[in-house]
Amino acid sequence: MSNERLRSALLAQGMTVQDLADSIEVNPKTVERWITQGKVPYRRHQYATAALLKVDVTTLWSDSRAVDTATDLSQAEIVTIYPHRHMVPASLWRDLYARAETHIDVLVYSGLWLSEDPLFHDLLKAKVEGSTQVRILLGDPDCPAVKQRGIDEGHRIMDGKIRNALMNYRPLFTSHPDIGFRLHDATLYNSLFRADDEMLVNTHVYGIGAYMAPVFHLRRLPGGGLFDTYANSIEQTWGGARPITENDIKGA
Repeated sequence: MSNERLRSALLAQGMTVQDLADSIEVNPKTVERWITQGKVPYRRHQYATAALLKVDVTTLWSDSRAVDTATDLSQAEIVTIYPHRHMVPASLWRDLYARAETHIDVLVYSGLWLSEDPLFHDLLKAKVEGSTQVRILLGDPDCPAVKQRGIDEGHRIMDGKIRNALMNYRPLFTSHPDIGFRLHDATLYNSLFRADDEMLVNTHVYGIGAYMAPVFHLRRLPGGGLFDTYANSIEQTWGGARPITENDIKGA
């Protein structure tokens, strides 16, 4: 029985059988058998393939051993859980981003409390002056998703909070153009704070503000998949967002 999930995942990434074989160092005929005959690879090849194709290993193979192992790995990616965001140690946010060397991402609607932190601003300036990619994604204050989130939280002022955050970020926007600022119109189910292979996931819960909702501290592990699920969400939102302009800042 052929493995159409593997074939589709290859096509989605624009890769050929030869590309996959070269990347994970196996014979192309072996990869062909995985697809056309439904052969199940060794687990090390399963994880390497899944990582390369940016999907969970269980999406490609339903082998029970892989399912059990992937589940264990995903659970191991959870460092800790905080019942409320306000219970996350204040130092953790800065320490997390201070450790970053390649990626700093913030995906929120407003993240007003971060925008008000001058030490966070200093950290971003230092990072972007090095080799770290910094991306800040805020909600478009005029989009329906932002209006609805304000209603869901019970205050109806989410757009105002975003405009305040834009004003707070104005010095960074003007003095450090290498910091990526974009506005998105996505419906967010979580606010995401990524620093290389660590991430804080602040869930969104109907009827309460994000500061009262749980936060998951994740650390990426090879073959895990949980961290990458959220990281892929950041990439997709960034790709659909628009750059912030000076007019957005002036209108805040």
